[in-house]
Amino acid sequence: MRVAIETYGCTTNQADSDIMRGFLSGEFELSSVEDAEVVIINSCGVIDFTERKIIRRMLDLKREGKKVVLAGCLTRISKEALSVADSALSPDNLDMVVDAVYSALNGRKLFTERRFIDKAEFSHLKCRLRENAITIVSISEGCLGKCSFCATKFARGRLRSFSMDAIVREAERAVRAGYREIQLTSQDTGAYGMDKGRAMLPELLRKISEIEGEFRVRVGMMNPQHAVRMLDELINAYSSEKIYKFLHIPVQSGDNRILEDMKRDHTVEDYVEVVEAFRNSFDDVLISTDIIVGFPTETEEAFWKSYELIKETRPDIVNITRYSARKGTPAARLRDIPGWIKKERSRKLTDLMRKIGLENNKRFVGKKLRVLVTKEGKNGRNLARMNSYRAVVTEGAVGEFVEVKIKDCRFNYLIGQLAAEQPQ
Repeated sequence: MRVAIETYGCTTNQADSDIMRGFLSGEFELSSVEDAEVVIINSCGVIDFTERKIIRRMLDLKREGKKVVLAGCLTRISKEALSVADSALSPDNLDMVVDAVYSALNGRKLFTERRFIDKAEFSHLKCRLRENAITIVSISEGCLGKCSFCATKFARGRLRSFSMDAIVREAERAVRAGYREIQLTSQDTGAYGMDKGRAMLPELLRKISEIEGEFRVRVGMMNPQHAVRMLDELINAYSSEKIYKFLHIPVQSGDNRILEDMKRDHTVEDYVEVVEAFRNSFDDVLISTDIIVGFPTETEEAFWKSYELIKETRPDIVNITRYSARKGTPAARLRDIPGWIKKERSRKLTDLMRKIGLENNKRFVGKKLRVLVTKEGKNGRNLARMNSYRAVVTEGAVGEFVEVKIKDCRFNYLIGQLAAEQPQ
């Protein structure tokens, strides 16, 4: 029996897919989607557009005669997606994936009850696909937030932090297996350990940094309210050369009134304090943030506050999302803003983000840097990362640290040449 997994959405879903492949590989033949008899759709439910896209994909696969198992966030968010699936598997039932496949073949059953499973304890079962030098390690599930626009919390639930010892063991195994970039992921890495009474992310980073070997750690998204409360400890942990100086800290709006309406539990000032502290502590920090444009209560004045915040704090990456109502969330009951307004605000912010990104990157042109090559690219060029996680397109073997000279840049990446290949 041939089984395939098609993954949508965040790095947490990618990590979940790796775990499911580990369970499946002992029972079935893993294959491409084209050749599979059963396809597991590991779904994302962040926005309505993605949900519709996934449902269409499920229907197409069924028309091709394939059985479809729905996994991921839509199992708890979308009744329509559930009705299309031949079986379903929620994020906290990954250890039942083999049963879910047999259920799709022999009689529909949904594996969606809420349970706590420590996914870090499953890490030794992962089926890794060595396509690059990157591995993903989940450190927790769920969050402490109550964002008024978010449906993901329905799927992932309240925060459950995984075993620190198991996470460190997984990182050790990955380094021994030849992986050079470890991506720590969760719905909010900054909340790690808070369900057990204290913020434990800095301690986790210190323990991983003590692992022997040359590798880098990318810390996933953390919300400002958690980062600001452990700021000194966090910066101290980031001082290890093994931790990328990369900070994904979503502000979502530059207006505190909108943040209150979003129920974000942080202020604009919290975001600014964290960004400034990191920049004052390290020579180069890659700042990534998120902005939602067109939230129902966002006025023109509120939008321009977001614009000015990005202009002043100059993040390297801005993930811009046009607000999309999700059923069951408090914000969905509010009167929506016309689509053309969202589109125009998104365009203005995108133009600003590209301008800032290009200006930020230009200062590296002409410099020699040591980078880690992490992924194969196109036309003999690969993707590498600076110590700040800044992207560099260059030559070099995947998994190697190489010296490059930066020849040019775009708003979202640098272009490098191996230093040994420089003309004399």
